[in-house]
Amino acid sequence: MKVKDMMHKGVECVSPDAAIESIAKKMKDLDVGAIPVAQNGSLVGMITDRDIVLRCVANGKDTSKVTAKDMMTAGVVYCRDTEEIEDAVRIMEGKQIRRLPVLDEAKRMVGMIRLGDISHALPQDIAGEVTKAVSAHHA
Repeated sequence: MKVKDMMHKGVECVSPDAAIESIAKKMKDLDVGAIPVAQNGSLVGMITDRDIVLRCVANGKDTSKVTAKDMMTAGVVYCRDTEEIEDAVRIMEGKQIRRLPVLDEAKRMVGMIRLGDISHALPQDIAGEVTKAVSAHHA
């Protein structure tokens, strides 16, 4: 099965200059825990609800002055929509990530593979292995 057949399509992105408060509201409205950060159509980072809490709120930052570029994780790991789903699973396991951005051949963001997508599409034993690997404590 190809990634494009299983990915969640229609991912919304924010710009690096987007305010953290507006990103948090977007996450709430979309019921998501991560939003890609894109500039000129290129993926430049990811920001998660955890990033906002740990890097911003817990460190006493003024949320009205913080932007995506201040809190995002740069150097985002991704897969291509034409790859086999097994390749995406290996990436998620190896990097211990729950959400994997999907890019097309033009490097445009076209979707997201989530741990939940895998648990619904793959056999239970494989889904369980992926969940265990991704959920393991980081060393």
